[in-house]
Amino acid sequence: MKIDLNCDLGESAGNDEAIMPHITSANIACGFHAGDIGIMQATVKLAKRYGVNIGAHPSWADRQNFGRLEMNVPANEAEAIVFQQINALSKIAKAEGVALTHVKPHGALYNQAATDCWLADAIAHAVKRFSVDLILVGLAGSELCEAGLAAGINVAGEGFPDRAYNPDGTLMPRGKSGAVIESPEKVAKNAVKLIRDGIMFGGRRVFVNTLCLHGDNKRAVENAILLREVLAKNGIEIKQLVVE
Repeated sequence: MKIDLNCDLGESAGNDEAIMPHITSANIACGFHAGDIGIMQATVKLAKRYGVNIGAHPSWADRQNFGRLEMNVPANEAEAIVFQQINALSKIAKAEGVALTHVKPHGALYNQAATDCWLADAIAHAVKRFSVDLILVGLAGSELCEAGLAAGINVAGEGFPDRAYNPDGTLMPRGKSGAVIESPEKVAKNAVKLIRDGIMFGGRRVFVNTLCLHGDNKRAVENAILLREVLAKNGIEIKQLVVE
């Protein structure tokens, strides 16, 4: 069994340099919810140093709420918002001699696209318009993954060992008690379960290609180190996302 480990970075959480050696994919904030040109450049350079995949982490334009405020805009505007952020990070990556491998939406944009087919389609179209070689990362089983497949682009289903799920397979809102899992031991245990058993989404079982460790979790580095140890003990190989 194989799995990619990704982390949301470039968000000024203070963990980037410590966690980068332990992951295989970095989702870099593109300035709409966090980060700026200087932070993007520094994070791209850090990922390049450790041979980590570089992906765009687009969001609604919502720095005040860290991209966690739901918004409703026309589909063409949502597509433009996502495309703009992919393009911004790509230019920085190109200047450093590396290419983007994936796109993973952030926060409310990600969660809304898990169930809203119009928004999922807009994001998938933005990714495809930029490059058919990019991998779209979305909640395993979600509308976002389905939209990517329908658009003919590569898709990676994501699981969250440091988050609790609702019964329907969506993520429990952060405001609810127990939504964010702090214990590294429980995070590692959840990771193994997600890889082996998948999740039930919309009444069907789906499996994950990548696991997310949130960089703004106060125990993010501990989570990453212990998770890798536990996966190795369970015969699970950590491997970067690749286009099949």
